[in-house]
Amino acid sequence: MIKTGFIFLFSFLCVFKTLGQSSYPEPLEGDYIVKNFQFESNESLPELNLHYRTIGKPQKGKDGKINNAVLIMHGTTGSGAGFTNAGFGGRLFGPGQLLDAGKYYIILTDAIGHGKSSRPSDGLHMKFPKYTYNDMVKAQYLLLTQHLGVNHLRLVMGTSMGAMEAWVWGYTYPDFMDALMPLASLPVEIAGRNRMLRKMAIDLIEMDPEWKGGEYTSQPKVGLTGAISSLIFMVSSPLQMQKNGPTREKAEAALASTEARYQSSLDANNFIYAFDASRNYNPEPFLSKIKAPLFAVNSADDEVNPPELGLMEPNIKKVAKGRYILLPITNETSGHGTHSNPAVWGNYLKELLTISEKQDR
Repeated sequence: MIKTGFIFLFSFLCVFKTLGQSSYPEPLEGDYIVKNFQFESNESLPELNLHYRTIGKPQKGKDGKINNAVLIMHGTTGSGAGFTNAGFGGRLFGPGQLLDAGKYYIILTDAIGHGKSSRPSDGLHMKFPKYTYNDMVKAQYLLLTQHLGVNHLRLVMGTSMGAMEAWVWGYTYPDFMDALMPLASLPVEIAGRNRMLRKMAIDLIEMDPEWKGGEYTSQPKVGLTGAISSLIFMVSSPLQMQKNGPTREKAEAALASTEARYQSSLDANNFIYAFDASRNYNPEPFLSKIKAPLFAVNSADDEVNPPELGLMEPNIKKVAKGRYILLPITNETSGHGTHSNPAVWGNYLKELLTISEKQDR
């Protein structure tokens, strides 16, 4: 892939942003255009735009490799901007915190089909290439190596979809990172209830006559609302939902608020592509290729990756330096969304950074 098509959005000096009790440098946003990107489906785009944010500055070790870069990848329908809030970045990126931006070079990408990166809603609609998680990882690798000049990662971390991408990173580029931390995922094929919910959401959109084969001029509200129902269930936490909606009136008000929030930000075609991008995901046959220390963190109240499936235990043994951490249900966990709460799992990140710091590079 040729090193062309750069669009720089870096035009200001680094200023500081206050989030909660923490300050860290303002994220710098940029875009990288990859020419003639080839997708796993054998489709291609003449120009694939990849949007990203960086915090901090890269540093090189004695071997000439970048030794402080941290890649953090977001979940389905999200973007890298979600990590800059007080609950995540405010607890990790500030002075003296685990991923102190004065020490680390933090890279927050918008995956293909998400955020400000190229998406079906940009104009191609259902003619947009049918991307997969493998395509996302390939694109991120090109962004890092050909545009940002990053030839090594101190840590690869991701939440939900980003966690699944972390597994793919681990076996696709096993020598590229020092540590991996997938949060809220399983290293197996998307099947069972997980795939059923995704397929139901896609079908509900496509069954809506207002979808018009993807050529709608306004969002197909009935189909999109039905799809949002699947999404709400997937990220639900029975304990937290009961606490926030202890009466019928409060529960229905909370539901209406959540539906309205999703409807204001989601596009039906983008939703279809994002939910179907996991169709070929299956790290299981390749887990033995992962070399770096890996901490797989899930919560016991995660409806997407319920622990009773027993899928993580046999598969984490295939990762030479792998460890499975199952967080018990507490007042602090919030189902699938626990992946974005460093207050719950931060001690494990600290341990992983310590362990991987001792590895030979």
